[in-house]
Amino acid sequence: MTNRRNFLGGAGAITGAIAAASVSKVAMAALPEPVTRTTPDTMPPLMPSSGRPYNPVVTLNGWTLPWRMNNGVKEFHLVAEPVVREMAPGFKANLWGYNGQSPGPTIEVVEGDRVRIFVTNKLPEHTSVHWHGQRLPNGMDGVSGLTQPPIRPGKTFVYEFIARRPGTFMYHPHADEMTQMAMGMMGFWVTHPKAEHPLIEKVDRDFVFLLNAYDVEPGSATPKIMTMLDFNLWSWNSRIFPGIDSLNVRLNDKVRIRIGNLTMTNHPMHLHGHEFLVTGTDGGPTPRSTRQYEVTTDVAVGQMRQIEFLADEEGDWAFHCHKSHHTMNAMGHDVPTMIGLDHKDVARQITNLVPDYMVMGERGMADMAEMEMPIPDNTAPMMTGQGPFGSVEMGGMFSVVKVRRNQKAGDYSNPGWFKHPKGTVAYELDGPPPEPARQRGAGAAAMPAQNMPAKSIEVQVRKPGKAGSGHAGH
Repeated sequence: MTNRRNFLGGAGAITGAIAAASVSKVAMAALPEPVTRTTPDTMPPLMPSSGRPYNPVVTLNGWTLPWRMNNGVKEFHLVAEPVVREMAPGFKANLWGYNGQSPGPTIEVVEGDRVRIFVTNKLPEHTSVHWHGQRLPNGMDGVSGLTQPPIRPGKTFVYEFIARRPGTFMYHPHADEMTQMAMGMMGFWVTHPKAEHPLIEKVDRDFVFLLNAYDVEPGSATPKIMTMLDFNLWSWNSRIFPGIDSLNVRLNDKVRIRIGNLTMTNHPMHLHGHEFLVTGTDGGPTPRSTRQYEVTTDVAVGQMRQIEFLADEEGDWAFHCHKSHHTMNAMGHDVPTMIGLDHKDVARQITNLVPDYMVMGERGMADMAEMEMPIPDNTAPMMTGQGPFGSVEMGGMFSVVKVRRNQKAGDYSNPGWFKHPKGTVAYELDGPPPEPARQRGAGAAAMPAQNMPAKSIEVQVRKPGKAGSGHAGH
């Protein structure tokens, strides 16, 4: 991490969302220097060295923004700027973000803190910051043109308010939102309770990440901002599998995972091997009477979900979005289904002209994960990731919760692959399998059919042209 200046010194009390031009030169000189970070590693929790104590979170493939205390006010400095984000090893994207990364750093405060955030704009256009889910003065809500003037390039605005309620929140622009959020401008905000809370229990591990999505054509590096639904990169904190770190916990740890969704669609988040409770939303902690055990919870657009579970089963447990297209990388949406077609004769003729030609998809798509076929530079393979038994055949919104008996408290390092006890791994049968039971008939109809045609009719399907298709792009 690069800390350009120690977070010490003072600045006069500044209230309101005000342009830097109207701040005195003395106050501007005393601005906290921005802290930046560009590497995509998951950083350990930032233990509070000043202000009220709290149990910090861990941002998956991210970090927490340091602050300074100034006359009892917790001060942060966000810089909105173009960034280069490594989305997976060997694949980088030109995004917009904060303090060197997309998403920006997590902001952690305590209920009752007075918070002052300096926001400097280094983008080529104006911006603002909306503090999603916060209770605050209307003029601090960050909606450009409605509650404040926009932050022009090169200017710094100041937001100041009291963190009034504990919970899980986000921050993102409310200026040219379609462009700026499609380019990756967003971040996580956590307000910890100031004291014991009847609906917020203490946990051993507290992870946070944002769901986001991009449309980056193979071989390019800049997202297409006009895409509405057909994204080809579904990511957690602007990382795609196998670039997403595992969530490493100790056996019998109580684990909390906070998830925010700033994509254009919902995501059913599914955890293997455990049941969890939804204990919080962006509206705050959920009443205990509403909680029920789940293995999948849907996170809709603009929502936060906080899940908690007891990690009481050792192993490497998959954790992913259950929309199957969201666990793929660099997808093409116009690829025809070739399953069942015999390409031998055609392939033989084509390889005489193109020696490296490969038949794709006639047995399914699993071959794609194992083919060493050339792909454009700066592109992530569609399915990838090597596990202890071979290709994982996943991408996008996929990671692993690693539960280990000997993982130490506070240790977030990767313990490697799980060593399964003898006799606990599925195996290939040596010998003929028993005869399976099969369905032999279609079964009786629910009610008799009426007015059936005298003879069978062959249905002719005609594919409409592009001009006549009303489903294009969806």
